[in-house]
Amino acid sequence: MDRLGSMRVFARVVDLGSFAAAASALGMSAAVVTRNVADLEAHLGTRLLNRTTRRLSLTETGQQYLERVRQILLDIDDAEAAATSSSRQPSGTLRIYCHPTFGKSQLAQLLPRFAQATPEVVPDVTLADDDVDLVEQGFDVGIFIGLQKFDASMIVRRLATSNVVLTASPDYLARRGAPARPSDIAQHDCLNFAFEQLRHVWPVAWNDEVVNVPVTSRMVSNSGDILREAALAGMGIMPRSSFTLGADFDSGALVQLLQGHHVGQLSVMMVYPSRRLLSAKVRSFVDFMSAQFPRPESDPWLPGA
Repeated sequence: MDRLGSMRVFARVVDLGSFAAAASALGMSAAVVTRNVADLEAHLGTRLLNRTTRRLSLTETGQQYLERVRQILLDIDDAEAAATSSSRQPSGTLRIYCHPTFGKSQLAQLLPRFAQATPEVVPDVTLADDDVDLVEQGFDVGIFIGLQKFDASMIVRRLATSNVVLTASPDYLARRGAPARPSDIAQHDCLNFAFEQLRHVWPVAWNDEVVNVPVTSRMVSNSGDILREAALAGMGIMPRSSFTLGADFDSGALVQLLQGHHVGQLSVMMVYPSRRLLSAKVRSFVDFMSAQFPRPESDPWLPGA
């Protein structure tokens, strides 16, 4: 049995929802597709798919196995793409999309190092928080955060996880005191993002529990920069993504409250159209960014997060 081939067939059957559709996509007969999945189940000694005349569904074991299979196939395809592109010199214009907040606070610092390592590549960077279609708009790679939408066919690599933490200026804390526990926030002035789900309550995860704290907004805005200026001016407590806070924490302009807490988490994702026949310039950027963030499940901007 070609185990790797059977894994690919199994994943395609799940993706397309039927043996017939997978057979058509793979250029195989339905019988060969069915045999591949059956051989895989026999090898594993367990059923992966529940079959009825109308639909297929994953068993619990099948769901767990599929998650591992997807990662294995991704790693193999990436290894092959890296080997193929390693003999080519990265060159040309690299069109990069990035969310403005991450672009200004993080990517701007990383790009000079990337440019030094790949002198024949010219980064062409666009910052925008609108919906972006990478293929339609001609981007080679994108950096997305949080709930931004992108085409499901894209290849996605999580770079890091950013905690949204509560901060305030030393001046504000000198006047009003620092909250000792999440419930204390209800007695403070709050600088709030214009998200309906945060308008009246902040869900503060702290000490293995989530406390829903009612808040009083001193200011509301859809701009993190406006809220930051208000926080620096001592107007109240602000939630803010950890990757934007390095300079303010280092200078002491803002102080993190309730160590170890968060009021949300944002995934930072690198997205690109295809790992097959990936150009050397895109591969070089993908590898560079992955090396900067070796632990995608962790928050590299908060010690101990």
